[in-house]
Amino acid sequence: MSITITSTVIDISPAIRERIESRFEKLSRRQVDLITPHVIINKEGLKYQVEATAGVRHDTLFAKAEDDNLYAAIKDLGQKLERQLNRYADKPLAQRAVAGQAAAAGVVGAAVAANLDEGLSEEFAQQFDEEE
Repeated sequence: MSITITSTVIDISPAIRERIESRFEKLSRRQVDLITPHVIINKEGLKYQVEATAGVRHDTLFAKAEDDNLYAAIKDLGQKLERQLNRYADKPLAQRAVAGQAAAAGVVGAAVAANLDEGLSEEFAQQFDEEE
């Protein structure tokens, strides 16, 4: 995977590049293709700010992390991206589960309504008449 890393405040050392690439390798375990991942490293005051964008099919992931330690900021960034990617990857499953439950409820509801129409409604009507 080709990751674009840019920074105006520090030089990107091989160790920093390796750390960022290892965090993105963890994201690839979800088997979702990341399109043009881009990481930007800035420094404001004493804190490092690390931002990342990565395209996925029909969506874009974005995360931003900030810490005094650059490596801790990269770790936080990776965790935020991982949570977003998990939510993105599990979204179709959740939609199918909800749709399946609604369809099953519709079938059961139709069966109950059919039974009521056939004969149960007459029993309820007779009971109601007897109570009056």
